[in-house]
Amino acid sequence: MTYHIDVQNATNDTLPLSETDLTALANLALRDHQSDAELTIRLVDAEEMTFLNNTYRQQNKTTNVLAFPCDLPDAVELECPLLGDIIICPPVLLEESMQLNKSLQEHWALIVIHGVLHLLGYDHIKDEDAKIMQDLEIKLLAELGYGNPYDLEGNDLE
Repeated sequence: MTYHIDVQNATNDTLPLSETDLTALANLALRDHQSDAELTIRLVDAEEMTFLNNTYRQQNKTTNVLAFPCDLPDAVELECPLLGDIIICPPVLLEESMQLNKSLQEHWALIVIHGVLHLLGYDHIKDEDAKIMQDLEIKLLAELGYGNPYDLEGNDLE
């Protein structure tokens, strides 16, 4: 399979992961996806994330990640199907990693994988769906040498 991943950094933040690292994480989450795919990972500041979260989820606050699956009509034929966009807010990830006592790299890995899984149709609204999604996240993170991110007391990551 061929995966095209476009990383856009719209922040002035120094990031803990390179564009190559972000692409590798997205590729890991896409590994079992059975067709070519294209997606964008966009890194934004808290102001832009708050605007997007308010506009699309009616929540006037920042968040760590938003996923926007692409929903093109069937009549649109592309050489490489668009999965959608993942929007990540680095300042929120920094704050969360400190609160959770996790390395920044480990938290970024979770959030990138989480966003890609949303683009692939996974969700966590219902408990049974959340279990499926979280089990896959745990499996992929273990391949990277990271522990279960949901083992923490008080962890309210969605």
